Amino acid sequence: MTTAKELKRNDLIWPKEGESRIPYQVYADQEIYKREMESIFRGSTWNYLGLEVEIPNHGDYKTTYIGDTPVVVTRDTDGSIRAFVNRCAHRGATVCMDKCGNAKTFTCVYHAWVYDTKGDLKGVPFKNGVSGQGGMPEGFDMGKHSLQKVNVDTHLGVIFGSFDHQIEPVQDYLGEKMCDYLSRIFSRPVKILGYQRQLMKNNWKLYFENVKDSYHASLLHLFFSTFGVNRLSQRGGIDLDETGRHHVSYTYGSLNEDTEAYKNSNLRSYSSKYNLEDPSLLIGRNEFADGITLAIQSLFPNMIVQQIHNALAVRQLLPKGVDSSELVWTYLGFADDEEEMTKIRLKQSNLVGPAGFVSLEDGGVGELVQKGIVGGEKELSFVEMGGTGVESQPFRATESSIRGFWKNYRQFMGL
Repeated sequence: MTTAKELKRNDLIWPKEGESRIPYQVYADQEIYKREMESIFRGSTWNYLGLEVEIPNHGDYKTTYIGDTPVVVTRDTDGSIRAFVNRCAHRGATVCMDKCGNAKTFTCVYHAWVYDTKGDLKGVPFKNGVSGQGGMPEGFDMGKHSLQKVNVDTHLGVIFGSFDHQIEPVQDYLGEKMCDYLSRIFSRPVKILGYQRQLMKNNWKLYFENVKDSYHASLLHLFFSTFGVNRLSQRGGIDLDETGRHHVSYTYGSLNEDTEAYKNSNLRSYSSKYNLEDPSLLIGRNEFADGITLAIQSLFPNMIVQQIHNALAVRQLLPKGVDSSELVWTYLGFADDEEEMTKIRLKQSNLVGPAGFVSLEDGGVGELVQKGIVGGEKELSFVEMGGTGVESQPFRATESSIRGFWKNYRQFMGL
């Protein structure tokens, strides 16, 4: 793991205020980005890879990433789930170039090395040479040239991967509280309704901060506040696990809401002049027994689970460079949903995604920060809404979960 001493050679010394001050340098420094990939994504963390329902049959596979490392996730011939780095052991070329499919083997197009669904090397053309000439040296052992294996664990049909083969089971990594929240959606069989992908011109941490920041939601998003989907005047709170690395922001709709707090505020994000041409967009069903109408759960370092009324989705955050990141949206329903419920979920999914009525702004505001910090990398952001600690709070005008992210970030990075 990278030490604080090593990072200080890049002149990064964390401010004495701790998690309530964030150096802008962490969003813009290429060396810091490289160390994040090694210490966090290729370190002792569980990264979201996908859902079991995406690879239901023997031989099914999907390609994805852990950080910026390409990986393949497969359903092996024995039904178990495997994952390995999508990089040929011969010359480093990408082996599997399709996003998903079904295959018994994977063949590198460069020199046709063949691997099975475990990632084990099974064939090397001209291994013994041609007409007695060339070929691999005596003692060449195909068993020593398999694709790099990724540790895999699953919980409630969710697939996680780690480069640490000694890491604790994923349920222990998540903790009981986060597993309980995860079970709100994944305790029932789910089905895939669709996908979207979004490329953002900002550092990956800016988006992960954004999903942990419920304080911004009804200030940035006009749709949220104007149509009452989510306002800070509604009952809700922030729940963190004991480490502070994972969080849930939850809202109970319009229960006990003081609407005057917004009507008299003159906020840009609230306007009485707008109406919906199709009000059915926000007509749904109360389907969760706890009464929560909006829940955003973040699991360190790359997974977000969303429930916005009846719109369910998983968001996978993929770093693509120091100032670029990608968001993969997987929209969900329950396997036993009737047709009308599926229509409701699909209609409400227009709230989110790259051009969503709500989350359109989230894709742009990170870029505004990335542009704004140019020339000010030695300056700091100020993160003291709701205090300076890292704890669960029964309200959402707080940045506690952001501080929880930075507390864990510093631990993984040795700062």
